[in-house]
Amino acid sequence: MPEIQRRKTPTVQIGNVRVGWEVPVVVQSMTNTDTADAAATIEQVTALAMAGSEIVRVTVNTEEAAAAVPAIVEGLDKRGLRVPIVGDFHYNGHILLKKFPATARALAKYRINPGNVSIGRKDDDNFRTMVECAVENQKPVRIGVNWGSLDQALLTRMMDENSKSANPLPTREVMLEAMVASALDSAKAAEKYGLRHDQIILSAKVSGVRDLIDVYTSLAARCDYPLHLGLTEAGMGAKGLIASTAGLSPLLLAGIGDTIRVSLTPKPGGDRTEEVQAAQQILQSLSIRSFMPQVTSCPGCGRTTSTYFQELAEQISNYLRTSMPEWRKKYPGVEELKLAVMGCVVNGPGESKHANLGISLPGTFEEPKAPVYVDGKLVTTLRGDNIVNEFKTILDEYVASHYGK
Repeated sequence: MPEIQRRKTPTVQIGNVRVGWEVPVVVQSMTNTDTADAAATIEQVTALAMAGSEIVRVTVNTEEAAAAVPAIVEGLDKRGLRVPIVGDFHYNGHILLKKFPATARALAKYRINPGNVSIGRKDDDNFRTMVECAVENQKPVRIGVNWGSLDQALLTRMMDENSKSANPLPTREVMLEAMVASALDSAKAAEKYGLRHDQIILSAKVSGVRDLIDVYTSLAARCDYPLHLGLTEAGMGAKGLIASTAGLSPLLLAGIGDTIRVSLTPKPGGDRTEEVQAAQQILQSLSIRSFMPQVTSCPGCGRTTSTYFQELAEQISNYLRTSMPEWRKKYPGVEELKLAVMGCVVNGPGESKHANLGISLPGTFEEPKAPVYVDGKLVTTLRGDNIVNEFKTILDEYVASHYGK
């Protein structure tokens, strides 16, 4: 498979994580706890980090939230978690960073939305204060432009100029250009105030898939800053997953993007780690990175006798996910493992032979047996009511023998 040629960028150091073209695309996420509740935030950051989030962003919107940040970082450190914590600032970041210097030091990176600070107006004191805090504490900054909070002064000026043009552009094109201009102008200002070129990451988030592709394609062509990709407000469930995949995949395959987030709306009380799993699966499906063993399973049809193969596929997938935290430590490379759980004889044996481990369950009117293939060869046939546990045993033995140190 041809290697993806990523655009060359500086490498930005964020705590113990590097972001840039020389290192793999980084997965990140964001908490939805009240940051002022340090205990709850520590628990959620822990869950996100254990799921594979390599950077976690937290909201810093009040004095109580800002005051809690050092305790959160310390609490994570006591658990042995070195995941970089990023502060998400809007409107009052200049006040909070100055009032809580311990927070400015504890955060691994600051996120600044130029549409919600003073840049572009008569003065840019607020933006400048935040950048100077970053310079003082040697912290990188993500300048994150967002469609929903675009600098209105900049947009109004560009709209006015466009309306006076002999060949005015469609409104959509002016808005996308305003996002790119806002990001680039803000980055230029940040460097003027002392931030190094290799301490800046840019993003330009929108909620439409085509808009996302177009704005990042334009931004990537006009700078060499590392880019954070994400479809903002992607939505809930299948809509959010499909829209994010559709938007991020063309960009990643074009070599655009150095760190990504899938912004899913969780169900009430839902698992926040789903967005981490989604980001990992996008990267793994594109053969950009590997995070955990993959299970190929058929959708089922009239040939399959029951839901048994579906239940087996689900049980094996869950078993892999719960086993991976320990396997990752003991068995280097195990994330490359491929399994197949198939439901009948039509594609079952063939698909199983292409996997490291494969099992083909009996379909309608087929003999009640389940052949198991290891590295393309038939090694045993399982029968009876204990197929799941017997297959797990074969899986454990394969992992230990092929990936053990």
